[in-house]
Amino acid sequence: MKNRVITISREFGSGGRTIGKRVAAELDLSCYDNELLQKIAEESGFEQDYIKEAGEYSPGGFLANAFSHRGAAPNNADYLWQIQFRIITQLAEKGPCVIVGRCADYILKDKADCLRVFIHADMKFRAERIVNEYGERTQSPEQRIRDKDKRRAAYHRFYTDMKWGHAQNYDITLNSGTLGLEKCVEIIKSLY
Repeated sequence: MKNRVITISREFGSGGRTIGKRVAAELDLSCYDNELLQKIAEESGFEQDYIKEAGEYSPGGFLANAFSHRGAAPNNADYLWQIQFRIITQLAEKGPCVIVGRCADYILKDKADCLRVFIHADMKFRAERIVNEYGERTQSPEQRIRDKDKRRAAYHRFYTDMKWGHAQNYDITLNSGTLGLEKCVEIIKSLY
């Protein structure tokens, strides 16, 4: 029997990371988020901050995304993608867990008994939440959200050829702004 893995993809500020950690804690599972970054850093030799940022930028920016990256010489982002792919696959094979972000939904789509979850919420909820969670910044919370989501979507599209956040790519999508974080946790747990 395959291991049961939950992947949590999320819009910035929707609480997906928090939901993933709570689900893992309540189901007594390992949760890989920052721990995943640490494993990638150890294997690659790159700093965690670099990996965190590289994971939200598609290689070459907008114009490079207009053309296929296949066939091009591998770069740091491609190297990190290969390590990330291998580590996520190994973690899923090791045992049941929750993996937050890093395209785990795509990486594990055929490799594990995997529940793929996408967490989203409206702009007002997310803007209030990131101010409360991360504090005020010079950039407006709405602009921070748009920028971060745009980068996540471009990265996801670049490496997966799938549309990030598109309901058909997930088993379930949950609106944390409407349902609340705790209800999202309960729903995910009930599907495990």
